[in-house]
Amino acid sequence: MIKKFLDLGMQPLANKYLTKKDLIKKKREDFYHLEIGFNTKTKLVSILNTIPSKKMFDNKYPYRASMSKTMISSFENLSNKIKRIYNPDNIMEIGSNDGAFINNFDKKKVIGVEPCGNIAKITKKKGYKTFVNYWDMKLAKKIKKISEIDLIYSANTLSHIKDLNSVFSSINHVLSKKGVLIIEDPSLLECFKKVSYDQFYNEHIYVFSLIALKNIIKKYNLEVFNIEKLNTHGGSLRYFIKRFFNNRLKISKKVKIQLNQEKKFGLNGFSAYLKFKKKVENSRKKLMEILNKLKQNKKQIIGYGSTAKSCTVLSYCSINKQIIKYFLDTTPNKIGKYMPGSHIYVKRYSKPMINKSNYVFLGAWNFKKEIFKKEKKFIKNGGKFITHVPIPKII
Repeated sequence: MIKKFLDLGMQPLANKYLTKKDLIKKKREDFYHLEIGFNTKTKLVSILNTIPSKKMFDNKYPYRASMSKTMISSFENLSNKIKRIYNPDNIMEIGSNDGAFINNFDKKKVIGVEPCGNIAKITKKKGYKTFVNYWDMKLAKKIKKISEIDLIYSANTLSHIKDLNSVFSSINHVLSKKGVLIIEDPSLLECFKKVSYDQFYNEHIYVFSLIALKNIIKKYNLEVFNIEKLNTHGGSLRYFIKRFFNNRLKISKKVKIQLNQEKKFGLNGFSAYLKFKKKVENSRKKLMEILNKLKQNKKQIIGYGSTAKSCTVLSYCSINKQIIKYFLDTTPNKIGKYMPGSHIYVKRYSKPMINKSNYVFLGAWNFKKEIFKKEKKFIKNGGKFITHVPIPKII
């Protein structure tokens, strides 16, 4: 049984940026009702109204993992660990994006899976074998004809695929007997602790807890044997998964510790979800009080990082270009376009634009450390950032 606990209203498709021509022609935007539910049996949290993959992940997909120093560093560290501990003969990444992870490995050892053609061509051009396909059993069978895979990695991708049965049965088919699956995604526990309701949008069909993931993968004779907490994407978990019968890999104490923390917080019961709902509603109220007060005092507010996450906040809080004048971003496919739903313009990032601003809303709050380090002059000169996580405030 799935019980609804949160309603974030009508939302646009988060990565569907508009051109000036689109606005002039009044191009019809796709909207969906963003409701989130809790499965009382599996303990899985998901959005209730999903969008077909082909509408989200196409040849115009804008996200680039390599644009973030934080992500590059995280992938480098993991790659070194994989080589040192597991030393796999071959590696496959599901959702290889622009190659931020697979760049760390020998081209002969790596297979990439990336359905977005505009991004897949980046790794193809570099010489990496890349399948421009959605992950499913058909592709798994095709890859197995080449070879079984010793290590499968997927970051912030499996939670984007509606059919988890297809996901894990396909992985099960191609993973070697002693193979390791490593996945990382935003942590539901961290999401609840930070009241980061913007983790929910059309691409994030699921936000995993360890409790839920254990329940899902046991059907395929898979189990989590280690876990790492990450700072990426506002607080993520990296799950190390093996086959039940692989006794060479021992289960770390970290797994039990994480499980106990989630249970203590109440993620296996429904009351924690209702408490989260109230915190989200209070967050919206507080953020709008801050923004409206600044506008009344004639302060200019701009945005930093026109992220998919920020689209949820903008739409849920009814924030438009009258409140946030424009966003700054470094992603080529976003610059010169307008954010979905709010139609706030996205300008190319430059330090002078930041330094002449009064207040900056952190759309990319999950990269706060990286941003604050970069914008020392702005902060030193009295510039202020606005965040909604964990509570709305001016920093």
